[in-house]
Order: sequence, then structure tokens, then C-alpha cells
Amino acid sequence: MRVRPISPELLVQELADRLAGERAGGRLRVAVDGPPAAEPGRLGDALVDPLRVRSRPAVRVDAADFLRPASLRYEQGRTNPDAYYLGWLDEAGLRREVLDPAGPAGSGRILPTLWNAETDRATRADYVTLPPGGVVLVSGPLLLGGGLPFDLAVHLVLSPGALARRTPPAQRWTLPAFARYAEEVGPASFADVVVRLDDPRHPALVESQSVR
Repeated sequence: MRVRPISPELLVQELADRLAGERAGGRLRVAVDGPPAAEPGRLGDALVDPLRVRSRPAVRVDAADFLRPASLRYEQGRTNPDAYYLGWLDEAGLRREVLDPAGPAGSGRILPTLWNAETDRATRADYVTLPPGGVVLVSGPLLLGGGLPFDLAVHLVLSPGALARRTPPAQRWTLPAFARYAEEVGPASFADVVVRLDDPRHPALVESQSVR
């Protein structure tokens, strides 16, 4: 295993090159997995334009727009880390509305948002078409290990100390969920790309034989 420091700008360019070379002519379903402190959505957004320049039209989907209704998320309380780990994400909805349509046999017709967690109502968003060769970037926490059909996974990892420091006090109740995720799922051991982000100004790529 080798840890290679890289600038944030070069990280985006290298990732865009990597993604653009995957499944040429076919759609690509990419997980940008990481805790909120790692800002996976920010990286997902940063990849959209570079992918388009490389002739791979891209749509970024936020997992926060595919949460289950509050009555289900908060069934065991609003700050239960086990419920957060196991039951907040509407995996069936994400699969049905995004990942299956973006798959090889899918229509390409995807729903960019499903549920507004603040209003606790359906977003009633319009469907968009992901053309052949398009890339859907699904960003958010705890995306891997549950059988969701991603073609490529980018995992953003922070050390436990950095994660605690960069998680706002009101959200620190989620930290046991990320510890459990690292222990039970071990996404850093099988993700296609692993990025260390203890300091967001100085990311580093973790390179090993498991990373193609």
C-alpha cells in the first residue's frame, strides 16, 4: 500500500480521467462515499464539468435526497446511531429511481431527488435522461456494502480523530455509525479509489493492488 499526496485540483482531474475511461459508450454508476465531514457532495459536484469535457455527461445525485420518511428514520429516536447506520437511506428508492435505470439494461430515465427530509414530503422532481456514456455520481455516507449496484466506488476516509474534529457537535452522535461501518463493511479495503482527507487541503490517494 502506498499513500500518494495530491492537490485537490489534480485529484479531480485524475478521478475524471479514471471515470471517463470506464465503460466507454455505456453508462457508469459511481458511488462517492464518505461521511459528511469529508464533503462527498463537493467532490461529486467538482467532477461534473471535467467529465462533460471528456464527453461523459454527468449527473450528481445526493443520497440525502433519498432518505426514508421521518416516521421511519426516527422510529428509535432522532439520534440513534444504529438507526442512522441501518435505516436512514432509502436504498430501494435509490435503486429503483437511479441505479437500475442507469444500469446496462435501464432506460436512462433517472429521478435526481425523491424525498425532502426537511419538509418530509416527496420532492416531485422531474425525471432526467442519462444518455449512453453518461455518468451518475451518487454522493453520501454509508453507501457501500449494502448491495447497491455501483460500477465504481470512490471512498473518502478520515482517521477517527479527524472525523471527530471535523464533525459538528450536533452531529457527533453519528460517529459510532461510522466506526461500525469501518469495522463491519471495511469500504477502504475494496473501494476502487480510496482518498484520505484528514486535511481537505492536502488529500492523498491510497494505492494498493486492490485499486485498479
